[in-house]
Amino acid sequence: MFARQLMRNFTTSAIRRSGHGDPGGYPGANLPFSIKNRYKLTAYFIFFFGSGLALPFVIVRHQMLK
Repeated sequence: MFARQLMRNFTTSAIRRSGHGDPGGYPGANLPFSIKNRYKLTAYFIFFFGSGLALPFVIVRHQMLK
């Protein structure tokens, strides 16, 4: 009986702390960056995708200049 009560208490507390709920209740609440400022967001996107696209060309240029 004690084990059953202990298990019931553990499972309900684990469900309560699981964190699967809606964190903020609005779109973008779970993103690691702010989407409020459109110009800052645009700069982040350009930097993120631009650096990934430019990297192979920079590496090839470095190898050709060696």
